[in-house]
Amino acid sequence: MENRSERYEALRRQHPVFEYAGYAWREEAEGLRLEFDFRMGDIRFRPTALVERRPFLDFGLEDSLMDRLVFDIGMVELVSYWKCACPPAVQVSCGSLTEAQTAFWKKLYWNGLGEFYYTNHIHAGFDDFMGLPARRKSINPREIDLWITPKAGGYLVPIGGGKDSVVTLELLRRSGKSIRPLIMNPRGATIECARVAGFPMDEVLVIRRTIDPVLLDLNAKGYLNGHTPFSAMLAFYTRLASALSGVSNVALSNESSANESTVLGTNVNHQYSKSLEFEDDFRLFNSEFGIRNSEYNYFSFLRPLSELQIAMLFSRFTQYHGVFRSCNVGSKQDIWCGHCAKCLFAYIILSPFIEPSRLNQIFGKAMLDDITLKHEFEQLIGEAETKPFECVGTVGEVRQALAMALKRWYLGERPALVQLVKLVELDKLEQLVKLDKLEKIGNLTPEERQILQQACTEKNS
Repeated sequence: MENRSERYEALRRQHPVFEYAGYAWREEAEGLRLEFDFRMGDIRFRPTALVERRPFLDFGLEDSLMDRLVFDIGMVELVSYWKCACPPAVQVSCGSLTEAQTAFWKKLYWNGLGEFYYTNHIHAGFDDFMGLPARRKSINPREIDLWITPKAGGYLVPIGGGKDSVVTLELLRRSGKSIRPLIMNPRGATIECARVAGFPMDEVLVIRRTIDPVLLDLNAKGYLNGHTPFSAMLAFYTRLASALSGVSNVALSNESSANESTVLGTNVNHQYSKSLEFEDDFRLFNSEFGIRNSEYNYFSFLRPLSELQIAMLFSRFTQYHGVFRSCNVGSKQDIWCGHCAKCLFAYIILSPFIEPSRLNQIFGKAMLDDITLKHEFEQLIGEAETKPFECVGTVGEVRQALAMALKRWYLGERPALVQLVKLVELDKLEQLVKLDKLEKIGNLTPEERQILQQACTEKNS
């Protein structure tokens, strides 16, 4: 087996500098085109993104505002390309960073790449994994005080195709809030979830982001690959979307369990850029270095909730049960693959609230009886060294969901996976998470918390 740590050191020697050389935007017939220019010696990456044209979008923002918005998107885009060789120095040639801005970006890169370093068995330290020097130039559009002026109230709601964004969408919509769905790189589940909610695609804010094929070619040749903080990238794209649409509130669907480490006892968290820590850092970044004097508000509507509470609420929205998808393996085919930890987690967390026969229809099989998923099951219930590197709930939530499901549906013989492992005092875990109680965390208004509280205290059918 190849020593990835040695490969890491060799690539850093071969590619000592990564340059953020430029960014650009222009209005086209299709919409607003963004372009980025990253260089690594003779290697050049030119990723692009397109904000599709819609009647509710204003592409005529001031150049200084666009400079700030697009430059920062490039700063978060670059980490996906930098990680293929992890050059020790990053040179930002198209702008400048203060010391505080540098600290924000280095923290995001370091924590957002925690899984990348862990799975590649790379030992690196925060001080030396990347040099990102703070420096100033005579012209810096980011030093101008700017703000987003909302044209309308309401909420931008990113739709990922899974249960979480459906709960956000439905609770806000049913509370009479004005909703503007946002989809990045539409696929079957995201389009169908928007449609079921009553939004045709011409009423959805769509962003299409591309990956430069040069990166894929390098990966095929043995350059490094791994997880990057996608949700942080989404955060900066939603800031642009807010400016273009005039909708100031961006309501994410990240729950309290996103704060738990994937590798227990460490800071390695697959969901770091979904955590409250990142959310708070991003809000501070905007207030101090980003779009000042703004009503722009980025927060997670579901932050006070557990995965169990979200599953309980989602179980009520039966019109989505046949169209939602959370499986990354099957995302291109828009299916539940039925063989991964994400599918198994989704099945388990919904199992207390949806009867087994219906769950089996949704997922295509009785997943708790599939003994080939023993390893994934052990990861989810805390009997393995790590949780799965997927967006899944806490060990406590999984075990509680199993306890609740067994008590409700499986009074006779237990499912095969449950029989294979020793679940100590499983029945006593049922009330660890109170389904009608909200955690006192997150950046919600009192009205938004009240919407959640009312939903959680309604009787579940």
